[in-house]
Amino acid sequence: MRPHRVWKATAIVGWVLALALVALAILVNTTALGERTWLRVLFGVSALNFTLRAAIPLILGAMSGILCERSGIINIGIEGMMLAGAFAAFVAKTNTNDWPLTTSLLFSTLVAVGIGGIMGLLHATFSIRFRMDQIISGTVIIILAAGISAYLFDRDAVAEGKFAPIAIPLLSQIPVIGPVLFAKPLLTYLALILVALLHVGLFYTRWGLRTRAVGEHPRAADTVGIPVNRYRYMNTTLGGMVAGLAGGYLVLEAVGQFQEGMTAGRGFISLAAMIFGNWNPFGAMGASVLFGYTQALQNELLLAGVKTVPRHFISMLPYLVTIVVVSGFVGRVRPPAAEGKVYETEGGE
Repeated sequence: MRPHRVWKATAIVGWVLALALVALAILVNTTALGERTWLRVLFGVSALNFTLRAAIPLILGAMSGILCERSGIINIGIEGMMLAGAFAAFVAKTNTNDWPLTTSLLFSTLVAVGIGGIMGLLHATFSIRFRMDQIISGTVIIILAAGISAYLFDRDAVAEGKFAPIAIPLLSQIPVIGPVLFAKPLLTYLALILVALLHVGLFYTRWGLRTRAVGEHPRAADTVGIPVNRYRYMNTTLGGMVAGLAGGYLVLEAVGQFQEGMTAGRGFISLAAMIFGNWNPFGAMGASVLFGYTQALQNELLLAGVKTVPRHFISMLPYLVTIVVVSGFVGRVRPPAAEGKVYETEGGE
């Protein structure tokens, strides 16, 4: 089966499953079905809320990967960029605890985004300027972020406060869907808006057309005057900024504090979501929600005290689903043709 047909079939199945899950969630939370423990664990508002909370850093990580790889730069360093953003947000927040809370949080978010951008620029420089193998460059980014954050982390420091939910009038009153989607903190809304903006940008703007051309056929793009490596620098830096925002989300909205290695493989799961979504923003978001749901299911089963399934098996659910999904779709989806290939212009750009 051709890749685009695989993607189309996957998208249809995904939408059908999503609508079915929404319908089940509404039934479970508004009828007597909610009295059954297993249904409440699978489709309760608590599970749905945790799903979205777990999915947001994966969505942002996947958007970071799309920005980089659509322009031809492989980025397995999302995990490191995310961790660097989280640590930067924590340091900024702990040093601005005496500021007004909103100002402190917004400043810390900008710092996380900025540090993520610097890590993205570093990855682009290694990959383009020094022609380093892009897998190795991404690995260096991960090791660098992990080492610096562990060495400089002050365990006595405390970040005070995090983003509070903002209920959207009327929409937040919709049963089940309202509390899950329309009563969330700022960064959650920002992540969801970013998916739509990136989709429109990639497929309906000049920047998106040039980005896809650079990732598919850089020689042809260069022939018509598109600065290939300049676009790769720009998009990889933007990708780093989005990954930094994902790290900032963990500290400033989800957890409220920093822990060593707190990204816990989310960068790699984001890459799996990107592949599962065929390098498409909405597809990657759907895959991220699926992976987020497995994390929510893990959490709900543990809270419900389920003992018939070994605890360690429950804990490995998100990673098991990631392996199954990626192993099933690798070879069926097609990455950008020039992904991972260094491009040298005649002028030595």
